[in-house]
Formats: sequence, C-alpha cells, structure tokens
Amino acid sequence: MVIGKRRIDPFQLRIVLAFAAIYTIWGSTYLAIRFAVETIPPFLMAGMRFTIAGGIMYAWARLSGVKKPLLIEWRSAAIIGVALLLFSNGGVTWSEQRVASGIAALIVATVPLWIVLMQWLLHNGSPPSRRMAAGLVIGFLGVLWLIGPDQLLGHRTIDLTGVAVLLVACFSWANGSLYSRTAKLPSSQILATAMEMICGGVALLLAALISGEFQRFNMSAVSALSFLSLLYLVVFGSIIGFTAYVWLLRNAAPTRVATYAYVNPVIAIALGAIFADEQINSHILVSAATIIFAIVLIITSQSNEKKAVNPQSSIRNAHLVEEV
Repeated sequence: MVIGKRRIDPFQLRIVLAFAAIYTIWGSTYLAIRFAVETIPPFLMAGMRFTIAGGIMYAWARLSGVKKPLLIEWRSAAIIGVALLLFSNGGVTWSEQRVASGIAALIVATVPLWIVLMQWLLHNGSPPSRRMAAGLVIGFLGVLWLIGPDQLLGHRTIDLTGVAVLLVACFSWANGSLYSRTAKLPSSQILATAMEMICGGVALLLAALISGEFQRFNMSAVSALSFLSLLYLVVFGSIIGFTAYVWLLRNAAPTRVATYAYVNPVIAIALGAIFADEQINSHILVSAATIIFAIVLIITSQSNEKKAVNPQSSIRNAHLVEEV
C-alpha cells in the first residue's frame, strides 16, 4: 500500500489495525455485556455468544473449501477454548456477582504480569527487560489509581471466593494464550478460531445447565437491548475482536498483546461518559495518561523474548482467546 510517496508495509498495517480492534472493541464489550446480562443469565449468554459466532465462522470456513479438521486439532481447540472461555471469561463473568466491578477490573489488569511470569517460568521464555517491567508496574499502578480505594472497596467486605475465581481466570488466560502459540491447529485461522469458540461455547452452555440457568431463563423476558448487545458481542466482540487477538498472538510478543488489559478500562470509562453520563475528571485523565505511558513503554521495549514458533506456523496457525 502506498500513501503519498511513502510505502506502507501491509504487515505493519495489519498489526496496527489488529491492536486498534482489541483496544477499542474489547473496551466496548464491558458495556455490551452489562446490557446483555440484564435479562440473560451470564453463562448462558456467553455460551450462546461463542457457540453462535463459532458456528458461523466454522460454516464459512468449510464452505470456502477448508478441509475437515483432525481429531488432534479438535483436542487443541478444546483445551484453548476451555481455558480462555470457560475458566477465564466465565470466571470473570461469574465473579462479578460477588466482587465489585472495580476489584474485578484491577485483578484482570494483572494479566500482563501473569503472562510475563508464565512465559518465563513455564514456557522457557526470557525474563522481562527492565523497560518492560517498568511499564508493567506503572500500568498496574495506573489502573489502581484509576479505580481508587473507595471504588475498590465499595465500603463492603471483599468476597475472597470471588477474588480467588478471578485469580484462577487470570492464570487460565495467561497459560491458554501462551499454549495457543504452539498448539496443533488447522492452518486456516478462521477454522481454528471457530473450533475454539465452539468448544468454549459448549463448555459454557454446560456450565449454564449445571448451574440451573436454563431453568431460570425466560425467553419472553429478554429485552431488545439485551438481544442487540448479544448480537454486538457475537459479531464485533467475538468474530472481529477474537480474530484480531488470535492473529496478534502469533505475530507479536504476548506481553505486548496483553496491553489491551490497560487500554480497555479507559475505553470503558469513555463509553460510560457518552452513554451513561458518567463524569470525566482530572483524576481519570491522570490515570489514563499513566496507563497510556505504560503501554508505550511495553510496546517500544526491546525485550529479549524470542517467538516460540517458527515464521511459517506464526502466520498460518492462529486461534482464539478473550477476557470480556
């Protein structure tokens, strides 16, 4: 691609667009999920979201001539789908019934730290550079300042069970993301992503069945806003957002990809101000500036990380993941 007299590298353009997608779209999913679960139980809503999105993408891939996946590829897809969707996405969704959203957001923001530690300790990675470590710490402090002690505590006792579930969700997210970089999956990115969505979605539907959500669900009580929010989550949050995130996992350092955890709260606050008349004050602006500075440190850092996959597999094998 050529803009003026300057030639734009198509690969770098895809990197920029993919980061823009996970930064903005996933930031908006917080609001969409909030609207969706108003009249649809959480596990059931998430299960429908991923099963529908995965089914659409699977049919699209097969009709496009992509060959049928192997059993071992389904096995890898199931592991990733359960780790990223059931334990991570499902865990965050469930925990917010017991833990204040501020505490949940703070704990989820530690995902980059988990990825750095897991890659280093369990996946034969290099320790983070000083610049990257500084960015991670500053980003964590920025999110802490953004939420504030009063919002964090909510003037009530913290539910330790909810916090424990959130920590398990972060651990599962980090390891599932790292595992997906080398897992045996179809060469078609669309097919691989679809398989993981289907596996994770089915696991979430089973969780909804076991927890009794099907018995409590009333189709006639679903509001138009919840339905439209679910549709948005299927198309944008799942199909578009997931595809961008999965592609980035294969083509960028996982610790850099995980910076979405810092950007999403900023996007969520901006949308809250626009659609819910929430005030943006100097406290929020300082927090946002701190978080963005941390992201710049992480992305521009020259770490000693090496990709755990070869160039061919990094382009051909992509998968799915997500947090909200």
